Amino acid sequence: MTPERLNFKEMCAKFDVTPRTLRYYEYIELLQPEREGRARFYGPREIARMTLILRGRKFGIKLEELRQWLLMYEEQGSKAQMAAFVDVANRQLKDLNEQREQLDEAIAELTKVRDYAIKSSQD
Repeated sequence: MTPERLNFKEMCAKFDVTPRTLRYYEYIELLQPEREGRARFYGPREIARMTLILRGRKFGIKLEELRQWLLMYEEQGSKAQMAAFVDVANRQLKDLNEQREQLDEAIAELTKVRDYAIKSSQD
């Protein structure tokens, strides 16, 4: 059984990203596909990295932090990488909780103003 290998178009489709996004991830060295002539092929390593990149983006982690984190695995191993991830995750959780508090406040205030407007229009 040969490992999964995707061409450029298949990689875009699998991860629902634009060609521009995929080329940018290559440009900033998040991904390093194999090249055969002008064709690019993404093996299991690049597919796994793309999964981690998109998950990190979903969590709001900056691309440069993701690049450094992925590079850390190659240079220092998984133990250092996991310790760095915990630091980034803790910071991001703090930021997300602050954003949630701000959203909760905005929702409560908007609800109050809307309810006042409803009441005023009925008087």
